[in-house]
Amino acid sequence: MKMKFRKPVLFLLLVTVLAPIVLYTDTLASYFTPPSSRTEFIEDLSTFTLGGDVRPLNLLPQESSTLLKEPPGNVYSENSSLSLSNTSDTLSSEDARKARQLTEAESMKHQAATGNSNDGIEVAMNGNRISQVTDSLHEPHQMDKTSLELVSAERSEGRATDTSSKKKTSPTDSSHTSDTTSAKTEIRQDQRTVQTSGRVVSGETAGGKGEEQNAQVVPPDARVRQLKDQLIRGKVYLSLSATRNNPHFIRELRLRIKEVQRALGEASKDSELPRNAYEKLKAMEQTLAKGKQIQDDCATIVKKLRAMLHSAEEQLRVHKKQTLYLTHLTAKTLPKGLHCLPLRLSTEYFRLNSSQQRFPNQENLEDPKLYHYALFSDNILAAAVVINSTVSHAKDPSKHVFHIVTDRLNYAAMRMWFLANPPQHATVDVQNVEEFTWLNSSYSPVLKQLASQSMIDYYFRSRADSDPNVKFRNPKYLSIMNHLRFYLPEIFPKLDKVLFLDDDIVVQKDLSGLWSLDLKGKVIGVVETCGESFHRFDRYLNFSNPLISKHFDPRACGWAFGMNIFDLNEWRRQNITEVYHSWQNLNHDRQLWKLGTLPPGLITFWKRTYTLDRSWHVLGLGYNPNVSQKDIQRAAVIHYNGNLKPWLEISIPKFRDYWSKFVDYDQVFLRECNINKLAGT
Repeated sequence: MKMKFRKPVLFLLLVTVLAPIVLYTDTLASYFTPPSSRTEFIEDLSTFTLGGDVRPLNLLPQESSTLLKEPPGNVYSENSSLSLSNTSDTLSSEDARKARQLTEAESMKHQAATGNSNDGIEVAMNGNRISQVTDSLHEPHQMDKTSLELVSAERSEGRATDTSSKKKTSPTDSSHTSDTTSAKTEIRQDQRTVQTSGRVVSGETAGGKGEEQNAQVVPPDARVRQLKDQLIRGKVYLSLSATRNNPHFIRELRLRIKEVQRALGEASKDSELPRNAYEKLKAMEQTLAKGKQIQDDCATIVKKLRAMLHSAEEQLRVHKKQTLYLTHLTAKTLPKGLHCLPLRLSTEYFRLNSSQQRFPNQENLEDPKLYHYALFSDNILAAAVVINSTVSHAKDPSKHVFHIVTDRLNYAAMRMWFLANPPQHATVDVQNVEEFTWLNSSYSPVLKQLASQSMIDYYFRSRADSDPNVKFRNPKYLSIMNHLRFYLPEIFPKLDKVLFLDDDIVVQKDLSGLWSLDLKGKVIGVVETCGESFHRFDRYLNFSNPLISKHFDPRACGWAFGMNIFDLNEWRRQNITEVYHSWQNLNHDRQLWKLGTLPPGLITFWKRTYTLDRSWHVLGLGYNPNVSQKDIQRAAVIHYNGNLKPWLEISIPKFRDYWSKFVDYDQVFLRECNINKLAGT
């Protein structure tokens, strides 16, 4: 009697709980294909029944249907597995989760009986439809009668088209089908779930607009991402103790991983995958489903994933450090073409007679009424771009005078280049820094420091990767060329104003207006760069030293060297060179700042700077790919500060053309040295 009494009660309980869920899952089944990992194991899932004998699964100990528990979440689902895991979140009670697993099994049995071929990738492609369902579960809506009718009609139509499946259904399935009145009652009690289904159905019937929208938002790398996700899951199962004890599974999993890796290759889009990629994906999904049966403890899997994440982050840190060092090394390595060019030019220069080696218009070099530029460089091609871009935008090129200072190695080559390629109507002069007899170690503290053994050891006897500040270990700082900007009054004793330009800039507008600016008694005109925190004084100076903390503000705005107008008369009046020398003497042990010219520039010209509008000078094209195109277009000067110089292959491709358009690649010396326009410009 007890058995007879319990069966009807159990039957009524299952009908009242499962009826709306069966309706919900059957309706969704007609629109969403289940993940491939589940479709490939329908036979295993079909062993779950509501009563009677239950055959045990192949790899798991048998559990009663009343004790079935679903893992709290799918920790590595990304595409196809989202639909069912997200839907399960809407059922709050334990009974609902148990019932949902059973109804999923019945739904999959129904699909297997009809012979439907489910594509796991199609689920990923229809991801936005699934998100419509799951997202709307959290929003209260009123009952839509039309949507309910569409749900019921769609469910009836789906069952009517499959008479064969009805014959194979269990008594429990037939009880769910016949008891439509009870189902409708439960539907009204669970309004959010049914309304969501109704909206999906109504969206599908509205002229296929939903499918068109899906086609527009499908990511081009959906399958690539799914393959990568499988590789991660496979590595997890390879490392778990439960799966390692199954040698047959481990062999199969390793084989599948190799196949997926081979199919994935270097592909970044689905269109780059081979034709058999989907077959490999399905085979891998089957193997992963077996692994899930062997080890379904989510806590263990989460722990392993966290360990893998920590390891990946550590590897990333090491690779970033190596990349930084190699990038600096590449940036300071002279390309073959730029090594050939000065050799070729020097050969031609020494073939000229003395009269041919002279520049015209030398009387303009000391005329204070003209526009004078100071350019200190050993890069011939870079200096040529600076001058060409400046002259091409000048309103009156004849008033512009360019003073180039280079080292002894490149002196002849630099002169030969501008003798063979004179700028239109402008005046050019090239000087050798070693001819500045006044610039010696007894006069310049920095020159004495650069020649010291400790400084040389810092560069050449220490491992470059042992210092975290790799950029401060640049051998260019051993050259006095980098510090010539602090000796402008001595280099140009008869000039009133000079515009200093770095050799990694490009001029885009006429600069003559800078000479007419009133600097208000300041020595230097600068563009401030304190829009970001790392461009303030505490970024460059050591404020733990009392000499620095006493005299300067750590939050003061930094500014850019690279395009600066100097009032040489004010420089001389305020004796700026002596200020520079005194601070250099205090920094003999590099305790106030590291190497470079910007830190001593910030100190030397402290409270002596005149702020220019930002449009005069835009920086970052040598390290920041996110520099605004709008800022670049309106800038008078763009600066490739950083390691990614425009003449190197590591430069940022989208910024190359601003520089390369001022290079004549048909010039005979460039052709002979095989200097060509870089790809991507």
